[in-house]
Amino acid sequence: MERIPEVSSLRSTELRLHALFLQGLDGDAQAYRVFLQATASHLRAFLRRRLNRWPDEVEDLVQESLLAIHNQRLSYDTGVPLTAWMVAIARYKLVDWMRRHARRDALTEPLPDEDAFFSSADADAGEARRDLGKLLATLPVKQREAIVYTKLDGLSVREAADALQMTEAAVKVSVHRGLKTLATLLKDAL
Repeated sequence: MERIPEVSSLRSTELRLHALFLQGLDGDAQAYRVFLQATASHLRAFLRRRLNRWPDEVEDLVQESLLAIHNQRLSYDTGVPLTAWMVAIARYKLVDWMRRHARRDALTEPLPDEDAFFSSADADAGEARRDLGKLLATLPVKQREAIVYTKLDGLSVREAADALQMTEAAVKVSVHRGLKTLATLLKDAL
């Protein structure tokens, strides 16, 4: 039976990335660097196809995905195809971006009866703002500011990094750690 060239190519990519990833886990820094570069190209193609209307967002999502892959590298199950695991992570980052993007778009659309909506929601919003303020106050300053700039104010990671005088990677790490801490606090409170 003759193999389809595309399937053979995909299998070759999977085997190559898997070998580089495992070598990186074993401490081979050069192999891990090559793995990350190849993965970035793989994810860039995946995300470009899905974000053709927003090409400027592709690179940010590639970086977020690479950071997530790096952070979760020790939880990878070697019995699962590596490319499927990586694409799943990138897909989650893409869904998160789409939610944020949809939220921003919704903020620019006028509500039909703004007065009625806001009059009933003012008290709830005030309580939620106070509760959120209390939760954020428990975080270290860098994490709190990174979350406020990126998640509440809607700045891009690059804009937040400039405002906080941090690297983009440091902002992403601060946001990730802060959200993880907040999730733990909320879970423990329930």
